[in-house]
Amino acid sequence: MYVRGVGPRVAALLDAKGIQTAEDLLYHLPFRYEDRQNPRSLDELKPGEMASIIAEVRGSALLRTRRMPLFELTVGQGRHALKCIWFNATYLNGKFHAGQTVAIYGKVEPSRSSSNFKMIQPQFEILPDASDDAETRLLEVGRITPVYESLGGSRLASRWQRKTIFNLLESLRGAVPECLPRAMLARLDMPDRETALREVHYPPEGTPFAQLQSASTRAHRRLIFEELFFLELGLELKRRRMRERSGIAFAANDKVREAIREVLPFHPTTAQKRALGEIVADMRQPNPMRRLLQGDVGSGKTIVAFQAMLVAIESGYQAALMAPTEILATQHFLAARKLLERSSRKPRIVLLTGSLDDDRKRHTRGLINRGEAQLVIGTHSLIEEKVEFGRLGLVVVDEQHRFGVLQRFKLMKKPNQPEPDVLVMTATPIPRTLALSLYGDLDLSVLDELPPGRTPIVTRRVPGERAADVWDFVRKQAAQGRQAYIVYPVIEGTKDDQPELDFSHDEPQVAVQTPPRTPRRARPHTGDLFANGTPEGNSMGKSGLKSATEMYEKLRSGPLAGLRVGLLHGRLDADDKDVIMRRFQRGEIDVLVATTVIEVGVDVPNATVMVVEHAERFGLAQLHQLRGRVGRGAAKSYCILMTGERVSPIGEERLNAMVRTQDGFELAELDLAIRGPGEFFGTRQAGLPEFRVANLVRDRQLLELAKLEAARFADESGGEATEAERACVRTRLKDAWQRRYGLVEAG
Repeated sequence: MYVRGVGPRVAALLDAKGIQTAEDLLYHLPFRYEDRQNPRSLDELKPGEMASIIAEVRGSALLRTRRMPLFELTVGQGRHALKCIWFNATYLNGKFHAGQTVAIYGKVEPSRSSSNFKMIQPQFEILPDASDDAETRLLEVGRITPVYESLGGSRLASRWQRKTIFNLLESLRGAVPECLPRAMLARLDMPDRETALREVHYPPEGTPFAQLQSASTRAHRRLIFEELFFLELGLELKRRRMRERSGIAFAANDKVREAIREVLPFHPTTAQKRALGEIVADMRQPNPMRRLLQGDVGSGKTIVAFQAMLVAIESGYQAALMAPTEILATQHFLAARKLLERSSRKPRIVLLTGSLDDDRKRHTRGLINRGEAQLVIGTHSLIEEKVEFGRLGLVVVDEQHRFGVLQRFKLMKKPNQPEPDVLVMTATPIPRTLALSLYGDLDLSVLDELPPGRTPIVTRRVPGERAADVWDFVRKQAAQGRQAYIVYPVIEGTKDDQPELDFSHDEPQVAVQTPPRTPRRARPHTGDLFANGTPEGNSMGKSGLKSATEMYEKLRSGPLAGLRVGLLHGRLDADDKDVIMRRFQRGEIDVLVATTVIEVGVDVPNATVMVVEHAERFGLAQLHQLRGRVGRGAAKSYCILMTGERVSPIGEERLNAMVRTQDGFELAELDLAIRGPGEFFGTRQAGLPEFRVANLVRDRQLLELAKLEAARFADESGGEATEAERACVRTRLKDAWQRRYGLVEAG
């Protein structure tokens, strides 16, 4: 439809921001509000608070300093004044004139002037005067005013959006189509769609200001619920369609139970028994299983997955396990061989990865195609066109979020075969809100207890100045026959600050060298790293971001000289990585200097120390995964978080949480709150939909409600909606699913 004020040039600017329709513009909600009915008085401001004020411009000046230009604006009310300062803001020179009325929003800070305050980098808006039209004055003065994120420079700032959205709503008065059943809205005490849109953009007098700022008014709740409802309805219908497909009904008889008992290395935990019971119950059904197995580091997910694969193998089918890296795939392969050698049936296990030579790949693909390989373990190589399974029954996908949602289905859809069951595993604890939206089409099993014998890991944060103490502690552990990891955030060079590289993009690098081990007495220890107090240590290395390659050279020739030190990172080719990890697992390397390439899946029970340098540079999930690499044996284990000179407030929060708890689910909830859902995994990679109005951290309760209501609506016996309303919901769902949710398939 035609929107007044939107021509071709403006439409192009809006399109770049993802706004392509009139509806998109209406769902571009204010990110905050200003109370211009009752503006704050300058004499009631308090330092440290965020405040919105309306005042008169008294004067302005562009100040040239040695470091940068400063723009200073003085506004006042009566005898009270407020200074506003912007850095590098030459563009503001000439923008303000004495006598103008401005709205200012920012943090109040004390000023050197005796009774005045200042604001640094506040947001501002010049308010309309007598020369502006009546409509502009009506929308901006004497009311609660919406403030929008700019859609394209000053041209499409808040004032343009207020006017355009107001005109659009006026042109649609009484014509905004409803997309939810009216009986549902009445039961949930939510307004109709048009009312909600009007009140979100132009709150009526008396709307509680705190509810507006927290997006919790009835109008906000209605629009948030609407978005979450259509997401959850799509996922619910997808699950129901999956249950209607023809799959494989696996046997779960005494023969299968005996096969599982044969290979168990220890008595399973209650959580493992429960999870396996849920998985096997799904596998016995004649429709495809779609289940997520979620557990903290060390909770025993792999054992449960191997048991599920045995169920498929004992029923005469093949099982496949896909891992995100060659190291992890190889480790699963070795673990499967060790575990299943206990089995009297001795299933044939093969490994298929990109680094195998062509002849070996061809031979392995032949075994898979003929069904002679019962258990197939590999990386992305498993989803190549050349790989065809003879009789695939179960797919296990490890660390699913690293593959992307679409890849998960490639392996399932081999031609001329029944739909295999799929078990998705992740060691990254996922908050329920993310699980409901990211994996809402999967049933959920959770391993929430650790196997017996896992001792708590002692975690401490240590400033970089105490590096000498840390290296002495590592030497003492090595002297006792233990091993250690030392992890850095980058591979090489402090200038490039490049991240660790993914295995799928490896480039060859010079292979690591480790000196022969020679006996050496430990140097005097300057203080107990795990006792109270802060003994002084010698600082090591220059300030700045340390890298794995740089510190590998420094450590093996300095503080850790005489120990066998290895280096592992993503730029080493696959063979070198494999050699280094095998040597570390066999105990031929005392200390492994690495990047986050060892974050997932590496299992070395003799490793008791995890040192993370520049720990403030890592996310909570990464730190928790790294800590989980130790504590896998009977010996007491330690995680040492070394920090640089400056730690941000958010960094402090992360580090303190790591010291406080080892509960991965608690840490995941905090990580989600700190980073937000879009960054928890990386939206594009994980398939997390980009919401217009909902926020998964803020709107958890509405997400739960949306899931319940979606299930109720999908049940035809609900009977609450008329047939016309159901048709409207289905039409809306198709549009929302395909257009708004991007990577998530409608299925």
